[in-house]
Amino acid sequence: MCSSLKLDDIDILGQLADLKDVDCKNTLAITVLIELFIEKGLFTREDFAHQAQALEKLTLNEITAKRRLKSLSI
Repeated sequence: MCSSLKLDDIDILGQLADLKDVDCKNTLAITVLIELFIEKGLFTREDFAHQAQALEKLTLNEITAKRRLKSLSI
């Protein structure tokens, strides 16, 4: 039972490492996209920072509701 527990722990640690790797790659991809959008003039760094701060203040439910209202108005 103890050796099984250790193997389970190793498996969980491996899964966490995989998630960390995926998270790192996703973060890098998002960063690249933001930089490209800024370079192309789609928005400024200040616009992005302002929007990020505004979204941080909202709850997940509020963000979802805003998206639904926007999609309905389009």
